[in-house]
Amino acid sequence: MQMVSSFIEIDKASHFPLQNLPWGVFSLQDDGRPRIGTRLGAWVVDVAALQAHGLFDGPLLRGTAVFDQPALNSFMALGTAAWNEARATLQTLLAADTPTLRDNAELRSQVFHPLADVIMHLPAAIGDYTDFYASEYHAANVGKMFRPDDAPLLPNWKQLPVGYHGRASSIVLSGAEVIRPCGQILPPGAAAPIFAPTAELDFELEMGFFIGPGNALGQPVSVNQAEEHIFGLVLVNDWSARDIQRWEYRPLGPFLAKNFATSISPWVVTLAALRPFRSPGPTQDPNPLPYLQTASTTFDIQLEVSLKSARMEAPLVISRSNMRHLYWNMAQMVAHHTITGCNLRPGDLLATGTISGPTADSCGSLLELAWRGSKPLTLPTGETRTFLQDGDELIITGWAQRDGYRVGLGEVYGRVTAVAAPLAPRSTLRVE
Repeated sequence: MQMVSSFIEIDKASHFPLQNLPWGVFSLQDDGRPRIGTRLGAWVVDVAALQAHGLFDGPLLRGTAVFDQPALNSFMALGTAAWNEARATLQTLLAADTPTLRDNAELRSQVFHPLADVIMHLPAAIGDYTDFYASEYHAANVGKMFRPDDAPLLPNWKQLPVGYHGRASSIVLSGAEVIRPCGQILPPGAAAPIFAPTAELDFELEMGFFIGPGNALGQPVSVNQAEEHIFGLVLVNDWSARDIQRWEYRPLGPFLAKNFATSISPWVVTLAALRPFRSPGPTQDPNPLPYLQTASTTFDIQLEVSLKSARMEAPLVISRSNMRHLYWNMAQMVAHHTITGCNLRPGDLLATGTISGPTADSCGSLLELAWRGSKPLTLPTGETRTFLQDGDELIITGWAQRDGYRVGLGEVYGRVTAVAAPLAPRSTLRVE
């Protein structure tokens, strides 16, 4: 991509140069009206205000109020041509050689907002959420831990992108506290379960992607057209209660162990911004069935996980991974999801599942990093961790790098808080 610069000074380490221009929903501290904006360096740019001033004059957006909305769903539904038109308009307006904003101080004061003045909101009204299991390294690690006498991968794993339908109502924005969940747990050696707070709360390093235009019920999306349905990417932490999951997951898979919180980052980074960072994916062997066959490409996005306990002064990086480690790519996930005729809708969120790499320090969960509790992590304070404790803060960040600039996704952050008093069983139930 041709290097362009803005009239706004942007640090070279910023995730949000003019080459990025992600989409998000924000309001101001003194104005609670959510609307759509973009991020440029340390500023939030009010795209709704730009449109209200008549500055989106392209044929697909002229005369609409698509950015004066509390969610991105309507814009997501417009498709690639409208997204590209909006992106081109913004890059022109914000470029160093365009005087429209550069030389109009009054207009800039209406459009540019410091981060400290801004409240971020979920970027979309999320109707449905699906979580996949697309990292071979992660799936193999779990198989080695829980099925040491069998093959690490189940027979279907390299034939299809395994996934499950998650809970959209408990998707929360970065910064939301995560309350330790309670559930049924089978203690080691016990014959019957107990009801207790999870003692094995974990994070999962994932990427998520929002659906733009959907598909009609009964009409699958071709794998070679799937990216036309992907609006953009966010960071995902799909918090997991491993002990609850271990007792409940057979025969139907995750339920309560996953439904209490899924955190996402606030800025949706487009495929157009990430296009310069395409990367070959792993060789898929055996060759997938025809409906999943496509160029095995992904994105070279560096991912980093940091942990900070209540006693630590600064976060400690505990894992470094990369999106290119995924075995199944996003197009294959969309194609598989819809092959039955399942209809995806604008604002639906799909996630990759835990992204682990080939080395011990590139695992995307504490389950792997501490190898099911047998290799505790030692923190600078001398504390150890096999799973997350109350007061722990978990930060995931990710970015793609080229000479001179980076395109990043910001971060997704969450802090673990103690559960409220667990519900006590009632000895009698009186019905009147």
